[in-house]
Amino acid sequence: MTIKIAFQKPASQQTLCLGVGEGPDLPAPTKDWDKKLKGFISQSIKNSKFKGKDGQILNLFTPEGSQIILIGLGKGKDHSEFYWQKIGSTTLSALGTAPSGEGAVEIHSIKGSKDTDIAVNIALGALLKSWKFEKYFTTKKPEELFSVKKLTVLTPTPTDAEKAFKPLSTTAECVFLTKTVSTEPSNVMTPDALAKVAETLEKDGVKVEVYNEKELKKMGMNALVGVAQGSDKGARVVILKWNGGPKTEAPLAFIGKGVTFDSGGISIKPATNMEDMKFDMSGAATVIGVMKSLAMRKAKVNVVGVAGIVENMPSGTAQRPGDVVKSLSGQTIEVINTDAEGRLVLADVLWYTQQRFKPKLMVDLATLTGAIAICLGATRAGLFTNDDSLAKKLSDAGDKVGELLWRLPIDDDYDKDINSEVADVKNVGSARGGGSITAAKFLQRFTNKLPWAHLDIAGTANTKKDLPLSTIGSTAFGVRLLDRFVKDNYE
Repeated sequence: MTIKIAFQKPASQQTLCLGVGEGPDLPAPTKDWDKKLKGFISQSIKNSKFKGKDGQILNLFTPEGSQIILIGLGKGKDHSEFYWQKIGSTTLSALGTAPSGEGAVEIHSIKGSKDTDIAVNIALGALLKSWKFEKYFTTKKPEELFSVKKLTVLTPTPTDAEKAFKPLSTTAECVFLTKTVSTEPSNVMTPDALAKVAETLEKDGVKVEVYNEKELKKMGMNALVGVAQGSDKGARVVILKWNGGPKTEAPLAFIGKGVTFDSGGISIKPATNMEDMKFDMSGAATVIGVMKSLAMRKAKVNVVGVAGIVENMPSGTAQRPGDVVKSLSGQTIEVINTDAEGRLVLADVLWYTQQRFKPKLMVDLATLTGAIAICLGATRAGLFTNDDSLAKKLSDAGDKVGELLWRLPIDDDYDKDINSEVADVKNVGSARGGGSITAAKFLQRFTNKLPWAHLDIAGTANTKKDLPLSTIGSTAFGVRLLDRFVKDNYE
């Protein structure tokens, strides 16, 4: 469930949010309201500790009984889309005190920003932050879960704002799909259930193919199927095709890791926080979300999305440390650690994708290594790539939407660490350090020098604290990034 968004021209409101920067002067709309209220706002600021800093909020009630909420705009040097989206998120938080659950925000006529851009990005930030997963609550009332029901954005250009907001709200809808799918518990979101979610994209014009475990074995995807052999839930591979460009043009390829629950297999994980392993299918969920977004906005580009979907469980039939499997590529893999399963899934899917679709490039997303979270925390995802141009395009897109990447090395020296004594390659390195890098080097062996990027989203796919545009839980990291990546570079 999310809030409702509306745009209209400035007018009197019972609950109104206004912007105030760190400078000595009030910005235009706030200054006008201060005059109408005979200096009430400026005097209230002087009598408070409110300085207009980013994220600051000052709650005021006028003598007439209206509510004025001041939102800190900071020093006014940042006028990016993401900045205004964060202001929208702050506005949503501020409106939590509104008795009616509804309110308006009036911030415009800011030097360096167009009024329409301010309006739509404030609206988008509030909308993204408002998402909550309420499906399994039975005792809480709706008002306990959702304190804000509606936000009206007051702007001199409401018609233009409504038009500009439509594609943004479409992408937000796809972000919410990814969040919903990722948040569902693993007893609900099984490999078959996730494949069925992917099939719903057919109504948006996406061509969908689903391969079951029997078919995958016949195809030779032994690395992927080996991960699933300890579970009674069969493996799936989902192919999503959006053909919005010329028929002869090679597609872009987005590939996602979809481990619907990762116990670690025989190399079982500790019990602490194991419940978060339902998020180990976040890469696949992101691919589904971005493919839906491209289809809904009729993107003029050819894109194929591929998701390898398994459940990794310990049982009498589970893969053992020391097992050797022959991957789809023909390369043999020694399985040293069954908890390094995502790279086994991706090895077969990467190879299949390039062999069948001959794409321009491949970008895979995976909650692949805990090491990346230790390295980068929850602020940035790890970027590994063999192509400088691709690195820049992805990083630039991430910067614009606030889904940040950090490029790490994939020097050849790291590759030696995954050479096996009994097979072509082993699935983990021998050394303690560089775990995220050796994981990327493993994947690179299945890319055939095609332009390729690997996004390790293990630290960013879900969060334990509120973020500017996301509450605790799934972040849907990558949906907006890849959508923007396509829009800026390939349409």
